[in-house]
Amino acid sequence: MARFVLWGIYCANALEKRTPFREEHLNRLATLKENGTLITLGPTTSSSHVFGIFEGNSIEEIRDLIKDDIYWKKRIWTDIEVYPWTQAF
Repeated sequence: MARFVLWGIYCANALEKRTPFREEHLNRLATLKENGTLITLGPTTSSSHVFGIFEGNSIEEIRDLIKDDIYWKKRIWTDIEVYPWTQAF
């Protein structure tokens, strides 16, 4: 297993637009956290960007996980980038 960093952008008015989908999103994240795929994920304090660390077999696997998230499907997240990551400490 390898680790991957996610960096993404929220849509304008994300706090309002995410409301109908937030519970589904958080429940899914809890499941990913429980199975060890999600290490951490959250918005910047301005809610303009999202940052996360995932563990998986490939960058494609992580991209597919992100694209299956309701925030991606409903365009709450408008852009994502995923990078392989080496944890130094």
